[in-house]
Amino acid sequence: MQEMVELERRLTAALERIGAGIDAIPVMPAENPLQAELDEERMVNAQLSERLKSVKEREGVKIAQLEEQVEALTRQLDAQGMELQRMKKTTGQLREALRSLREATAEGVADSELVNRSMVVELEALRAARATEAAEVEEVLSALEPLISEGRTDA
Repeated sequence: MQEMVELERRLTAALERIGAGIDAIPVMPAENPLQAELDEERMVNAQLSERLKSVKEREGVKIAQLEEQVEALTRQLDAQGMELQRMKKTTGQLREALRSLREATAEGVADSELVNRSMVVELEALRAARATEAAEVEEVLSALEPLISEGRTDA
């Protein structure tokens, strides 16, 4: 991107010098050989201006594409962060339920409610793990989608 800015600056400076040089040339009759050179310089100037415009447009498109990719990756990261928080919370609950179940077992008390609560928490932990894996799969698929699309256009 820095190269593009530097190239643009240099082209602009060159175009200004050309314009100043053209303005400094005295107007002469049409049969003057300098008129042909002047016309040629104007044509080159116009071509350079068009090239610069084209480069700016391409860079604008690339920047827009990169911004879209960043936005998509940010959404994916947010989704993964939420799933990770859910998983951490569920893991803490699972640890607590298992601790309570161990204590009850050590005391020789068979508490069916405690066993049921532990199973519910464990089920929630499995759901959280599945959601995290689904988010990861979605991330991989979104990364592969441009490559698949590119492969289809090449074929």
